[in-house]
Amino acid sequence: MTALFSSSEVLETIRMVQAENLDIRTVTLGISLRDCATSDLNTTCHRIYDKVRRKAERLVPVAEEIEARFGIPIVNKRIAVTPISLVGEPSGAEDYLPLSETLDRAAAEVGVNFVGGFSALVHKGFTSGDHALINSLPQALSQTERVCASVNVGTTQAGLNMDAIRTLGLIIKETARLTAHQGGLGCAKLVVFCNAPEDNPFMAGAFHGVGEPECALNVGVSGPGVVLAAIRQHPTADLGTIATVIKNTAFKVTRMGELVAREVSCRLGVPFGIVDLSLAPTTAQGDSVAEILESMGLERCGACGTTAALALLNDAVKKGGAMASSYVGGLSGAFIPVSEDSGMIRAVEEGALTLPKLEAMTAVCSVGLDMFAVPGDTPAEVISALIADEAAIGMVNKKTTAVRVIPAPGMKPGDVVEVGGLLGRAPVMPVNNFSPAAFVARGGRIPAPLLALNN
Repeated sequence: MTALFSSSEVLETIRMVQAENLDIRTVTLGISLRDCATSDLNTTCHRIYDKVRRKAERLVPVAEEIEARFGIPIVNKRIAVTPISLVGEPSGAEDYLPLSETLDRAAAEVGVNFVGGFSALVHKGFTSGDHALINSLPQALSQTERVCASVNVGTTQAGLNMDAIRTLGLIIKETARLTAHQGGLGCAKLVVFCNAPEDNPFMAGAFHGVGEPECALNVGVSGPGVVLAAIRQHPTADLGTIATVIKNTAFKVTRMGELVAREVSCRLGVPFGIVDLSLAPTTAQGDSVAEILESMGLERCGACGTTAALALLNDAVKKGGAMASSYVGGLSGAFIPVSEDSGMIRAVEEGALTLPKLEAMTAVCSVGLDMFAVPGDTPAEVISALIADEAAIGMVNKKTTAVRVIPAPGMKPGDVVEVGGLLGRAPVMPVNNFSPAAFVARGGRIPAPLLALNN
């Protein structure tokens, strides 16, 4: 695999790592837990702990060996498992907290940053296991350190489960209350999806789908700083040329990601899954998707033209990445998390980026309304309605959308939630004060759009 890279490409990669914040954002080992399900919850927990330890015991050491060999930082080492609502259901348990604690303990034992998959797929309705998992979310997310959760509430084919969306508004509020001493941190570990992918390596929404093999190694690359540097070398180029520059850069970044992914999967003896070529920003200066949009000529992210610029960026990243790997998957595109992007934070604080504009941008980005904070007294039904709006965008546009929102306890617009680490800090954004309560209370299912009938 190494022979595919010329000496000039190797030197260019070194420069991108040293000067432009290039890294592998995550290597995520997917593990099927379907064979761990039993009629006894304690037995199921024991089987999960043993299997995760056995399958993932070499993940961190191997990733560190690859870092040393290629000189490319691998920021996170993670695990994704089969949606736990499926694994826990045969036990008949009504409280899944022991399952979350088992995952947390196993993740700590093997040294990974996070474990995703405390998840339920309820886009068309609930089973007893789905109810048990969703009701366990506030306790699970407040009492564990590494466990991440997700709930898929809609698909283009099934429509939207408004009963689930209504419930999750309450769940998010309770999770914020239980983690108020951490600024509502538990909510940062919960993603509500429409059209959730089964092979996403990024947290908090990763899970190992039922169509996946026993194990698979998925990699998430990053590189906003690399793209930003490339665009700045063409200060007067037209937008067609800029798209080509982004495509060429995404190709190089994805080739590097594929090299690492195949090397790690080979050493672990598990199949290589996909490369997720999403641009994942950080709060580091110059490692910002917002700054990429501004480098195209916008005074601030959020100005008129921002959605068009983001559409260009997202499309060019996908086109360039798809040429570099035969196995592109996950989310793939450009992330726009507010708290994790220094340029987004600045744009919100200066009033350039508002929640309605952010929602419009999600129609053309990689995911959706991600890592943003709203006032702590925001009613649960408003949070549910935000989720419904975002899920509707995904359903109608046949794309993945998601919401990861923090109703910051005790805070009001203009305050800042310090989440910490890669999660950064989130300026509290005002929300529309008119009530959607009666709409949310109707429940039921929003039918799938006509474009779902395409099989």
